Amino acid sequence: MPSITPLNKAIILINVLVFLLQSLSGGLIEHYFALWPLPSQVAALPYDYPEFQVWQLLTYGFLHGGWAHLFFNMFAVYMFGSDIERLFGSRRYLTYYLLCVVGAAAMHMIVTSVTGGLPAPVVGASGGVFGLLLAFGMAFPRRTLLLIFPPIPMPAWLFVTLYGIFELVMGVTQTASGIAHFAHLGGMATGFVIIRYWTAQRRMRR
Repeated sequence: MPSITPLNKAIILINVLVFLLQSLSGGLIEHYFALWPLPSQVAALPYDYPEFQVWQLLTYGFLHGGWAHLFFNMFAVYMFGSDIERLFGSRRYLTYYLLCVVGAAAMHMIVTSVTGGLPAPVVGASGGVFGLLLAFGMAFPRRTLLLIFPPIPMPAWLFVTLYGIFELVMGVTQTASGIAHFAHLGGMATGFVIIRYWTAQRRMRR
């Protein structure tokens, strides 16, 4: 188990505190801060949706759909985030995490707009989590990770690759409804672009 770094600890605590407030708000926090569809996506629906606001591209990433949703996301942040914070430094780590959350939201909205999928509100830190997973696989490709089920050890690069393929298949086939698979992929894609950009910058300075 890794020792937790200060910013990573703060991210987990903020998510827990926001979830507690969310649980006590009677849906009010979700109304304003979940990621709601664009007006063009909900015009044909027979009921009213709350309005999309630009801040929801970020705030949705601090809301969750239940205790299990919160636990698994924060467990992943705990397991992978501290190593990435040590590698990037706190400032870049925060930038990376938040941009992955925003990139995941943008990917989800683009895909649902193009495919005409049923618009629904999105909550969860999974976009940031998948960005961290991608960074971990790129930074520590040979470190062994163990699947929870089935308990199969594998190198991080393989785990990340297989997980990405799994999310793509599930998203294209729409096998698991209620899960924003393309948001997960959007977090990964955003993380990859950021890492490649930072790497190119470092090479240019050298």
